[in-house]
Amino acid sequence: MSKEFENVIRLYKNFSKVPSIVGAHLSRDTSRVTVKWTVRSTDRGKNTRFVSSYILNDSLKVIADCGFGTDISNELLSAVSPNETYRAVIREERNQKDLKKQYLEVWSKNHLAHCIDLNALDLHGDVYADSEFGCLNWSQDESAIVYVAEKKLAKAEPYIVRKPAETPKSDSKETPRKGEEYIYRQDWGEQLVGKHASVIVVCKIESESFTVLDGLPEDWCPGQVRFTLDGKSVIGIAWSTEPRRLGLIFCTNRPGHVFTLSLEDDKALSRLSPEGMSVRAARLSPRGAPVWLQRVARGPHHAGHQLVTGNIAEAPLTVIVDLVQTVTRTDDGRDFHGIYSQSLPARCFSKDGKRIVFSTPQKNEIRSYVVDIESGGMVDVSIRRAAGSTSVLDVHDDVILAAHSSLTSPSQLYVARLPARGSEAEVEWMPVTSQPEVPAGLARSEVTYLQLEHADCADPVKSFSAIYLSPSVQGGSKLPLLVWPHGGPHSNFTNSYSFEAAFFNDLGFAILHVNYRGSTGAGEASVAFLPKRVGDADVKDCKLATETAVARFGLDESKLCLMGGSHGGFLVAHLSGQYPDLFKVVVSRNPVIDVASMFNSTDIADWYGDAPC
Repeated sequence: MSKEFENVIRLYKNFSKVPSIVGAHLSRDTSRVTVKWTVRSTDRGKNTRFVSSYILNDSLKVIADCGFGTDISNELLSAVSPNETYRAVIREERNQKDLKKQYLEVWSKNHLAHCIDLNALDLHGDVYADSEFGCLNWSQDESAIVYVAEKKLAKAEPYIVRKPAETPKSDSKETPRKGEEYIYRQDWGEQLVGKHASVIVVCKIESESFTVLDGLPEDWCPGQVRFTLDGKSVIGIAWSTEPRRLGLIFCTNRPGHVFTLSLEDDKALSRLSPEGMSVRAARLSPRGAPVWLQRVARGPHHAGHQLVTGNIAEAPLTVIVDLVQTVTRTDDGRDFHGIYSQSLPARCFSKDGKRIVFSTPQKNEIRSYVVDIESGGMVDVSIRRAAGSTSVLDVHDDVILAAHSSLTSPSQLYVARLPARGSEAEVEWMPVTSQPEVPAGLARSEVTYLQLEHADCADPVKSFSAIYLSPSVQGGSKLPLLVWPHGGPHSNFTNSYSFEAAFFNDLGFAILHVNYRGSTGAGEASVAFLPKRVGDADVKDCKLATETAVARFGLDESKLCLMGGSHGGFLVAHLSGQYPDLFKVVVSRNPVIDVASMFNSTDIADWYGDAPC
């Protein structure tokens, strides 16, 4: 192996050691912060997840770091009870036969109070721990937990099969279904393969008794469930399975419902959201008012959401934050392009329940906001110590935890006290974690936002943006450029830490992340522009961004490279074919290029049949 290639491997391993924050939790009295991290393990070939803890004083300054991190890689889900009496864990392990086993553990302070083999109960299939359906929630009185799992599959057998002779002691609990052993079962597509039908499960902790809830329509697939404040009902999201299941990951246009289901004998079901909507992230305020994100259940796979509250069965919903066509202004005078986040923090309310704190992509960054539920007033409370992205992770007792990162600096956790209503712009952030070390070259690199426009065209949307990351240059040498359009296509790049971007930057590449027209975070008009123009407008945007970067930053025109995945792979294939003399290298990962063969097999057939070109 050449020394040059050995250096590439060394750099890869070094960047693999940089952890990223994926979650954080405040204790009941806000004196302890628990941080969840993920880091690549090259020897294991997978990510390792771990937690670390910090103690804060009354001024929210860190006064103690609780030592080494603890590996939680085999914890699928965990939840601390409201009074911090218990901690529930869904744990997945392999037995001696290498078969997957799932356990429900309930920890009480310093001992394991309950450990239940969920497979042995045979009440349901695997517990769902994904971002679409997964949940683990305590009742307010700490007597029960609720989660979502795969519905138990009915036994099936061939039409012709020899069976053991029946005896008086035979105990046949279930009659197998004849001839159904090979019936095709639809699932929810990419990253949700094998998830066909979900059920809600409630466990009474003291008695270790489990109930699989009924009362939902057969064509509803529930997820994101939690108890109501009185513990007598659950509230959640349910996706419609008819006429067919389509991919959910990255697709916020699937029809669904916000519902409440009574745990009492009547099993009363109430639908809170209107028909024809796609809904996400149902949350309950401290006052018990439901709040969620919604958009019309059609059109582009991802687009802007309304933030709403209410119950459609009682009165029209109240829209707290509406869709934004291009741009509006926050109360503190900053641009706002609408809500494009796919979720809300699990705890997102102020102590009095009158304000919500959340984050959303906004052009080239993730920004964080405080919204007054009654007035709809909004203030940008993002961390401004340096350019980058701010993501709210937890809100409790008017204390906020948020992670900040940029293309040149990995995740760092901050804490702030939520100011009084009307004074949100005065928020003061303080660091909780130290900033992870990165190679000096990355720390010296520069990030530039490019606002680009097709000046001489008649398109209704002419402008778009790009993010340029440049390593420090010595001696006036010209840099090679890696042009990198995102997938989606309705997503966007932000100035957030990226392992891959940091790696290529340290190898000496300038990087151009292109947020072409159709990207999210720039208003609904931009999102709606791309359908019917796929392979044309987005390709032209990448070409203009490349030419602008080469001219502005004096890049090496003989070393222009392309890289992209999914729709990004589709774009780099187009760019290399339409401009073969411009680009010298093409990396196309899982590209969407053979549309004819994919139409009948893809989990997003609606994109190929309804939306594009």
